[in-house]
Amino acid sequence: MELTRERAWSLLIEYTQGESLLKHALGVEAAVRGYARKFNQDEEGWGIVALLHDFDYERWPTLDQHPFRGSEILRERGYPEWVIRAILSHADYSGIGRDSLLEKTLFACDELSGFVTASALVRPSRSVLDLEPGSVIKRMKDKAFARGVKREDLCAGAGLLGLPLDEHIRNVIGFMREQADLLGLRGTL
Repeated sequence: MELTRERAWSLLIEYTQGESLLKHALGVEAAVRGYARKFNQDEEGWGIVALLHDFDYERWPTLDQHPFRGSEILRERGYPEWVIRAILSHADYSGIGRDSLLEKTLFACDELSGFVTASALVRPSRSVLDLEPGSVIKRMKDKAFARGVKREDLCAGAGLLGLPLDEHIRNVIGFMREQADLLGLRGTL
């Protein structure tokens, strides 16, 4: 099967209707694609994994079904095992370790891209264009802000990539800035 973003996008919108989950998929895609370029990896393949990592979540949001139902669908549609494994690995409870650089990158970008989005949207500008790592780190210290995001996962993701947290945040902000319009994060700037 030929991996194409168009095919992955069609699958995503077949299973996902909510705008926030679609924007999350696009944000993770932007971050993972950015790291693929930085690491000289397959940007298209990595981007497809990122785009599809939560495609089954809206229909099957429980720990016993997500991302397992999605993995079954991907297998039925002929997606390669490395794509399926990477998607399974982003869930701590799946039993699949994060061994490849792609698997580590997906985990590192998943929650952080959402946290960066939330951090941008509470700014007066509502923009990622003027967001700095220090603002994100400050928000991380506020336990009431985006309380569903485990701060230890944000730190662990940077560690998996061998990066200081502030550098990882800076990278993700930069990758998301490239897609600010698509992500709805241009704001008033």
